[in-house]
Amino acid sequence: MAKVKVKNGTPVGSQHLCKRCSWGQFMTGYRESDLLVICTRPDPSFRVPFTVYECSEFSDRYRPTWEQMSKLAIDVDPVRVSAKMRGFAAVTTIQPMRVDEDEDEAARAG
Repeated sequence: MAKVKVKNGTPVGSQHLCKRCSWGQFMTGYRESDLLVICTRPDPSFRVPFTVYECSEFSDRYRPTWEQMSKLAIDVDPVRVSAKMRGFAAVTTIQPMRVDEDEDEAARAG
């Protein structure tokens, strides 16, 4: 018998979203049923009596902050590495192109 996947159905598994959240506080005991989850985001904090699947205030504790990412970032200077090839050159200044009135009229008529 094949498994049937239902879109937007009941989620399978019991992975608690609060374990990865920076607002969640977990206390576990020796038994699997000994689990206390407290959400510290609202004021006052409250106990979560069920396994959380989705949360609007979720903040991943393993995601680096902007300061951590900028500290680890490498500064890259734009340097031309390739050698110049014949027939190709970089344009340094842009000059407007002049169009004579005779050529402009001929283009419109044709």
